[in-house]
Amino acid sequence: MRLTVVGCAGSFAGPDSPASCYLVQAQHKGRTWNLVLDLGNGALGPLQALIDLHDIDALVLSHLHPDHCMDVTGLFVVQKYHPSRAPEDTRRLPVYGPQDTAARLVRANAVTLSESKDPHGMDPEFDFRVLTHKEPFTVGPFRVTPFRVNHPVEAYGVRVEADDTVLVYTGDTDDTPVLDELLTGADLALTDSAYQEERDAISGIHLSGRRAATAAVRAGDVKRLMLTHIPVWNDPAECVAEATEVWPGDVELARAGQTYEI
Repeated sequence: MRLTVVGCAGSFAGPDSPASCYLVQAQHKGRTWNLVLDLGNGALGPLQALIDLHDIDALVLSHLHPDHCMDVTGLFVVQKYHPSRAPEDTRRLPVYGPQDTAARLVRANAVTLSESKDPHGMDPEFDFRVLTHKEPFTVGPFRVTPFRVNHPVEAYGVRVEADDTVLVYTGDTDDTPVLDELLTGADLALTDSAYQEERDAISGIHLSGRRAATAAVRAGDVKRLMLTHIPVWNDPAECVAEATEVWPGDVELARAGQTYEI
């Protein structure tokens, strides 16, 4: 399994990275399968440098804040209007997300009031499927299990298993007992680290470097810890320093454009 960080900036696209988007790939039945986790602001452009957008096998949206889903509106244009799409082509891209994903994205994309009121307006292009806590689904070689996490809106972390390896992406979350089961045994834990301990006292929104490391240690048998979703106003070195106080090994930082073997 291979992870490419398409974008990892927290809350909005930064000067060096789009917002959240991760490409997960694995070989299966003679071809490369492409699973995309989140498609936030600015991510659609660099994603095209990595794969043909028609080769996405499924898209998983952890939640519906714009920095995790807004570039789906651009992907809709590709799905609907690309000249290579023949009229008889009825393939629909599977899009997994929270309960109101279809209606939310239709409203974001609508150009008229009537369009905004049709929750099925993107159905010819996308096969919307609802994430359910701890109910796994399969995409080619990937077994994906969503876990409802601790964020102000319906949000999920995902556990992706393939080739006897485990990638965990927490999405946006504060600490919660759910992280124990989500993270345990991860070969790579890609964890939210948007907050800093001494500055961000509010709870129920994001992890800090320290809280991410604490959750990974508590879960047990996590091999690699990688911090992500760091907003541009944070010093990544401070996030790493917080995590290093707890994490027994090297703390990695997600970097846009980098590929990691798992």
